[in-house]
Amino acid sequence: MPHARSRAVPRLLAALSLAAALGGCVATAAEDDPTQVRIEDMDRRLGRVERVAGGQTLLEMSQRIDALQAEARRLRGQVEVLENANEALRKQQRDLYADLSRRLEGLEGGAPRASTGGSPSGGSAAGVAAGEVALAAGGAAAGAGGGAGTAAAAGRGADTPEARYGRAFDALKASNYAAAIAGMREFLAAYPNHELADNAQYWLGEAYYVTRDYDSAIGAFTAVGERWPQSSKAPDAMLKLGYSQFELKRLAAAKQTLSQVGERYPGTDAARLAQERLRRIP
Repeated sequence: MPHARSRAVPRLLAALSLAAALGGCVATAAEDDPTQVRIEDMDRRLGRVERVAGGQTLLEMSQRIDALQAEARRLRGQVEVLENANEALRKQQRDLYADLSRRLEGLEGGAPRASTGGSPSGGSAAGVAAGEVALAAGGAAAGAGGGAGTAAAAGRGADTPEARYGRAFDALKASNYAAAIAGMREFLAAYPNHELADNAQYWLGEAYYVTRDYDSAIGAFTAVGERWPQSSKAPDAMLKLGYSQFELKRLAAAKQTLSQVGERYPGTDAARLAQERLRRIP
């Protein structure tokens, strides 16, 4: 028995030594595993890339926002400039229309002048032509005094609606009323639904009125109100309808028409002129 125990002790020591060696190897292998090291290194690198990418994205977004804000400011400035220019053009057109209306009013009491063409003298005529060119470029506008001028007509071609209207209106400005009447009637027959048709109908009435063809003027002015009740020419057409009735001594009808001008279009120049004419009716 003592001999057996003496032989078991060395075996036990050897087993313990082997176990310790194997444990050290396992621990060393776990600590120095290259795969684990590479994974940890990749995690660190990926984290740095994400942080850098995130910072760049925020920077780019901030730059784009700044650029969009600058573009918005630029566009807003352009809009303000265009609005101011448009308002100035509308005022110019209103002034030019008023000038032409005063000139036509001045012909009421005198005999109509025969003319074969030519341009009316004075700076106001040039202004009217400029207004007509501006109107032709933008279409029929509220408060505008007519249609396309000769320059616009030439630019658009000899056979366009604007050109035909422009020739008729030029004839009216030149006091060539026969040509103006023929031109406006031809325009209305060819283009009854054109955006300048209400203008043409109104100026046809004016041409009849200044030549003292009051019955024809009544028909022309009445058509403006019936076909284009929302037209910018409707107040003046009703006013001139009342004037024409007054000239024909149809005083009851004139009084009724002129009273309606003030009721339908209060605060307008047409309403003011209607009140002035009403004072002259017995």
